[in-house]
Amino acid sequence: MVRLGELATLAGEQLQAYRLVNSKFPPIALFDDVADADEFEVLYQIQALTNPRLKNEMGHLELIPRAQIPFGIPGCSYATAPFTHVNPAGSRFSDGSFGVLYLADSMETALAEVRHHQTLYWSNVPSLNYERFVFRGLSCSFVDEAMKDAAAIPMTDPVYAPDDYTDSRRLGRSVKEAGCPGIRYNSVRMQGSHCWALMTPRPVLSVIQTAHYEMVWNGQVTSVSKIVGAVE
Repeated sequence: MVRLGELATLAGEQLQAYRLVNSKFPPIALFDDVADADEFEVLYQIQALTNPRLKNEMGHLELIPRAQIPFGIPGCSYATAPFTHVNPAGSRFSDGSFGVLYLADSMETALAEVRHHQTLYWSNVPSLNYERFVFRGLSCSFVDEAMKDAAAIPMTDPVYAPDDYTDSRRLGRSVKEAGCPGIRYNSVRMQGSHCWALMTPRPVLSVIQTAHYEMVWNGQVTSVSKIVGAVE
């Protein structure tokens, strides 16, 4: 079993990483429209009076302290949404009780990761013979200071099991409870690549939309392509 204390601590390098989000989920404007937590609270209370859908749009704000939200950065919504809209089914490093911001070292790695998980999901939808899905490609700048490095762990370790997340979730819980901002690890879907699991959006400096990508489902993901000339 991997122990958190055995992992090296990353020095604090500014990095560029990538992720994809389904285009059906729009950015949460309120996160991007304010400069700090105080301004957010004022506007949130005002808008909540006239917008009954606001709480659904914002997600579960109680899951993240206001001090951890990087107000004022470009793309604050993209950085914060994974922590207020948490998948109850969980993920590699979370049991579904807390959010994680997953990033990849290249868009190719991000596409490989998303393709795998989309295949798992849509293969369980009965009678879905054909569908087209569009994703936003995001470029994220962040600092890895104080994050733990699991990249030296061999791929044969249970923490990298392709479909059994028992050990990786145990490690993720340890990272979260220790107050560690995140962990670097090897991509399971793209050999030789790295990913990051951020336990807080605080290290994020910016998240910028770069492109749109289309995945076509025809009993499986049959094509992945960049959409040329796509507009928001």
